[in-house]
Amino acid sequence: MRVLITGGAGFLGSHLCDRFLAEGHNVVAMDNLVTGNVRNIAHLAGNPDFHFIKHDVTNYIFLDGSIDAVLHFASPASPIDYLKLPIQTLKVGSLGTHNALGLALAKGARFLLASTSEIYGDPLEHPQKETYVGNVDAIGPRGVYDEAKRFAEALTMAYHNAHNVDTRIVRIFNTYGPRMRLEDGRVVPNFIAQSLRGEPLTVYGDGSQTRSFQYVSDLIDGLYRLLMSDYNQPVNIGNPHEMSILEFAQVVNEITGNQAGIIYKDVRIKGDPQTRKPDITRAKTILGWEPKVELREGLKLTIDHFRRVL
Repeated sequence: MRVLITGGAGFLGSHLCDRFLAEGHNVVAMDNLVTGNVRNIAHLAGNPDFHFIKHDVTNYIFLDGSIDAVLHFASPASPIDYLKLPIQTLKVGSLGTHNALGLALAKGARFLLASTSEIYGDPLEHPQKETYVGNVDAIGPRGVYDEAKRFAEALTMAYHNAHNVDTRIVRIFNTYGPRMRLEDGRVVPNFIAQSLRGEPLTVYGDGSQTRSFQYVSDLIDGLYRLLMSDYNQPVNIGNPHEMSILEFAQVVNEITGNQAGIIYKDVRIKGDPQTRKPDITRAKTILGWEPKVELREGLKLTIDHFRRVL
């Protein structure tokens, strides 16, 4: 296949490029490099099956030749980014998704939308099934990201129903691994960077809020399986092993040997979800997928990457 990956120079997009190339496909990566970085795809330079285009997908997308699949991963994804870039975040979720879907329609291509567990908001259902409609504050600080993704899902299904575009929707839960940015603002790079510098880890609130962490290779495998499936309803891809932020901080300190401990600060962002745990029954049943990489194994690989970066 020849595939377009928007956000292809980002954390997840670059790993997707690697997977599709490894499977023998031709890859076009598109990114405006607002949060992506060409360092993530530098190792692909010279590969005849890989092509990079610097472009903002909120503008019209034109590509010569056939395209068999469009994977739409362009978007700021961390709170520090979408709070700094609120309008850009809304535009890439709306105009960017519209342009990417328009290209898929014009090319007769399959379309995969990268959605997020954030569409569930601060959930009142636990664990979160794909049938849960969410508890989202549209005008809160996280609303620009949450509602951009919720709109993107609605637009994707509209193109599926009105124009018969062959669509897929993945709801991605917390994912970590090499190529995350040090200044990303999310808990994994924050904790690892602090621990490698010998600093105390900053826990917001009392650390009782929970997350479910999956290693990037598990996510990419789930995404690939979903694209190749015949299923067009949303699918959660995440690790159902739930732990508190405080427990996670303790694991990071233990693996890195950081003796500086933990400090506590007031909750950073209003509306910070208190729980996150995916129900992955659909992924198991339809895709034959479940995560394989244990947390400590994945963290060691990620910490090794950050050691090199630092």
